[in-house]
Amino acid sequence: MTSTTMAVPAPAAIYARVSSTAQTKRGDGLRSQETRCRDFARMKGYAVIQVFTDDLSGSLIDRPGMQAMLAWLDANRARRPVVVIDDVSRLARNLDAHLRLRSAIDEAGGRLESPSIEFGEDSDSILVENLLASVSQHQQQKNAEQTRNRMRARILNGYWCFQAPVGYRYEPKPGQGKVLVRDEPEASIIAEALEGFASGRFGTQVEVKRFLESRPAYPKDLPDGSIRHQRVVELLTRPIYAGMVEAPRWKVTRRKGHHEPIISIGTFMRIQERLRIVAYTPRRKDLNEDFPLRGAVLCHSCGTPLTACWSKGNTRRYAYYLCHARKCPDRRKSIPRERIECDFVTILDRLTPTVPMVNLVSERFRKAWDERLVRCEEEREALRSDIRTARKKIGGLVERLMDSTSPSVAKACEARISELEASALAAEEKLREQGGPKVPFTEMFELALAFLSNPRKLWDSGRFDDRRTVLKLAFPKGLRFCRVEGFRTPEVAPLFKALTAICGSFGEMARPGGESLNSLFRDLADWEEQLKHREASSGNREDAA
Repeated sequence: MTSTTMAVPAPAAIYARVSSTAQTKRGDGLRSQETRCRDFARMKGYAVIQVFTDDLSGSLIDRPGMQAMLAWLDANRARRPVVVIDDVSRLARNLDAHLRLRSAIDEAGGRLESPSIEFGEDSDSILVENLLASVSQHQQQKNAEQTRNRMRARILNGYWCFQAPVGYRYEPKPGQGKVLVRDEPEASIIAEALEGFASGRFGTQVEVKRFLESRPAYPKDLPDGSIRHQRVVELLTRPIYAGMVEAPRWKVTRRKGHHEPIISIGTFMRIQERLRIVAYTPRRKDLNEDFPLRGAVLCHSCGTPLTACWSKGNTRRYAYYLCHARKCPDRRKSIPRERIECDFVTILDRLTPTVPMVNLVSERFRKAWDERLVRCEEEREALRSDIRTARKKIGGLVERLMDSTSPSVAKACEARISELEASALAAEEKLREQGGPKVPFTEMFELALAFLSNPRKLWDSGRFDDRRTVLKLAFPKGLRFCRVEGFRTPEVAPLFKALTAICGSFGEMARPGGESLNSLFRDLADWEEQLKHREASSGNREDAA
């Protein structure tokens, strides 16, 4: 009587890998690898017990699927399990990672096999295995190099080729590929935030952050609905929102892009200028209606913005402003809120000009505005004349070039034509930008002049936002307060300074230069925009109430 024993098939695990999660959705790479490995295991008589997968780059060693497989191998090392891979490149994409994973599989008690290559311990088998791993590494590096070259070429041509920033999305366009287009409502929210910071409506980056956090449609960073400060910095400094592209790490300088800008280049440049100067407006999170002057009033002794607090007495609480600077001689010496705020109202009253002075200023500004319009038209006509002259010279040089037989003369004519073309294009662009005002002077500056004539009216509204607006518009660099002598002479905004510069004792107007006049009109326009935003916000609150 004879007995036969049945051979127990060796246990096997299949390992499959693709480079990214996107490949698991777009293709069938993992399932194809598994099918080929199962056929191989069936042919070899192995029993496939586990299948492990990863969707990570082959240059990485610490992969979840790989670590799980090594743990399974270690738990079954007594049975000497087999690991089946479809190809050497599925294990790793560079030689160092391949050798380390190969060693880790051996130490865990596994044997590596593949339908594409026969693994062995002799020198020839090891050489072939290492060569295949090196070829796989070369292919990965070559693919990455070609991808970078194509992306660099595309951005050189003015097309963004990285992840779409907030406010944009990709949309295919015939002959151009995927191009960035505005993604609403995020694009409009970003435009309001950037233009608000450029105009001074938002005095600090913290105010931009609070504005973005208050908009439900804007994507948030953190679960509590807040946004990281770094996100705000990136938003303010990215030229892509002004219609420009760049890639400094690839040595691609800033250039005009083919996507629609969210803000103008001029707005972007004003934002960068504001980021370079020191912001004197408060950045504290604890600003509230109880202490509207907190952070805007500076300690006379050390220049530190005053903070404020409530102090509990026997029968009621008392409100104080005080300085917390460590080395300040007035540290923690409280100033009653009533005193400092009453003195501030007195300053506002002194700042309010008389009605005849306001009328005179308005009249002089209107006259200067009309003179400026005349000068702008003269400048536009001069530009048109320059363009006509350049085009006429180009025509003459072209005729001379056609008649010339001398190479040196032809080369000189071509160089001169190129210079004149560039000059004409620059003049045409400047002419397009030098348009007249879209609205008349009265409509454009009526609200700003109303505030200039009576800043206390906005302060007396009692609304916290209105009071902060008064501080930013009238005292952009803060006010110094001495505990003994009270407020020092404040440095007021340029437009309030202009009242004394424009109106003398006999009502004569000092004629500022062109740049000074431009600066005054810019300040007036900025004020108008901020006040309109404030007026619109107040109207929205009243409608909601």
